[in-house]
Amino acid sequence: MDSPYRTDAQRQTTHPDGRVEPASGTVLPDGPFTNGDLRPVPVAGRRWTTYTFLALWVGMAHNIPSWTLASGLVLLGMDWKQAVLTIALGNLIVLVPMLLTGHAGTRYGIPFPVFARASFGLRGANLPALVRAAVACAWFGIQTWIGGEGVFFLAGKVFGPWWSDAAPFGGHPWTQWLSFGVFWAVEMAIIARGMETLRRFENWAAPFVIAAALALLVWITVKAGGFGPLLDQPSRLGWGAGFWKVFFPALMGMIGFWSTLSLNIPDFTRFGGSQRAQALGQTLGLPTTMTLFALLSVLVTSGSQAVYGKPIWDPIQLAARIDSIPGTLFALATVLVATLSVNIAANVVSPAYDLAHLAPRFVDFRKGALVTGVVGVVIFPWKLIENPSVYIFTWLGVVGGLLGTVAGILIADYWLLRRTRLDLLDLYTPEGRYWYAGGWNWRALTAFAAGGLLAVGGSYSTVDAEGAAQGPFPTGGLVPLLKPLADYGWAVGLASALVLYLALSRLAPEARRRPAAAQPVGEAAL
Repeated sequence: MDSPYRTDAQRQTTHPDGRVEPASGTVLPDGPFTNGDLRPVPVAGRRWTTYTFLALWVGMAHNIPSWTLASGLVLLGMDWKQAVLTIALGNLIVLVPMLLTGHAGTRYGIPFPVFARASFGLRGANLPALVRAAVACAWFGIQTWIGGEGVFFLAGKVFGPWWSDAAPFGGHPWTQWLSFGVFWAVEMAIIARGMETLRRFENWAAPFVIAAALALLVWITVKAGGFGPLLDQPSRLGWGAGFWKVFFPALMGMIGFWSTLSLNIPDFTRFGGSQRAQALGQTLGLPTTMTLFALLSVLVTSGSQAVYGKPIWDPIQLAARIDSIPGTLFALATVLVATLSVNIAANVVSPAYDLAHLAPRFVDFRKGALVTGVVGVVIFPWKLIENPSVYIFTWLGVVGGLLGTVAGILIADYWLLRRTRLDLLDLYTPEGRYWYAGGWNWRALTAFAAGGLLAVGGSYSTVDAEGAAQGPFPTGGLVPLLKPLADYGWAVGLASALVLYLALSRLAPEARRRPAAAQPVGEAAL
């Protein structure tokens, strides 16, 4: 019997650079699993360069949450060198699944939900897609509220007390709701114009944000007469057992920060002009930018400590202390651009594809983006911000831990089983080789469930200084036996799901199905 992992070369064309598209005269089948946004990008339309991917990561890395990553590690007892080292190592590690899953996007021109069909099945791919969409929609709402809050706060420095002290509505001044709404509308306007508009926006946003961050560093350094005392503070943990006890959970946190993008990345690399362009652009863009941004945040915060007597990690709060209207307006523009660049790319593009995948006949990319925007509002992100220990770091952390299992399954299937060979037509065809049992692959579902249990089953709540639990879980863990694994959830989920999926696929391989008949050229032609 033929291997189920072979492809039919007559149905697709492989170009000399390795990129694949349907063979000339062959079209994808019309049906419930296809629409214009989910079809492979033709090779002629894959034009993103190394700089495009570099700019994409610069734009996504330069945002308020990533600016404050180092502050959390310093508060845990690390010195600035340990904090920057942890961030750098975490981003080097997460770069690996980024490159592995991103390969499929550039080779076949397909988004993440279609890529997931090869391992989960045509219908089963909706499971990881919706898990990922839930995380992204929540983060979209949170980042939009943060962006609107920045607009409100800094605009108050320009317009005066009438803006900051406006009549309250729903617990916040009406001007803050207005800021939130305006910021949301700008995001929707940009993404509604499609991926090409996003590419152009990221291309100019990246150098602007870098210049603005460096300008902030120069301003605070001149004002402080140096970099300040934070750089001289020793680690409270040292390099002994106390450090390693904090280091490994912190490392998982740094990896988890981009865990969704380790799955989302085919949504962007499908436009890649070559594998070299996407791989080099990501390698130059992610670990270097995050590390330099962490170093920059430490230097600026250290200067703020020298000037104001206390470290100010929040860049909005620091920018609000600029004592000139032009400087404040420049800071306002920087907050807008930085938050827009990360939120649209990281938290709108991917759930838009996920929702289009759920109902391709009725939802396209733009409608999916609009639904994402609406969900990001109705989850009440201002409530999530009020209680981050329960909502952000618990719910999002647990769901994020499940994403490691998905990454493990995708890597095992694409690299170890199929050796990067996929059949494009069958990715869109019911009863094809990726149909499995009714559109679901039980091997992937089993690996997802088992890996998810190991990754998040031991989740537990921490205890504050008064002994109160910070979160909804028992302090002893949901499953006490699994509690030691909880701090390593992403890595545990990825490794366990990869091994289990590979074992199940080897022990009970899928019988090779007859390739679906190619349709004649018609309206669905690429």
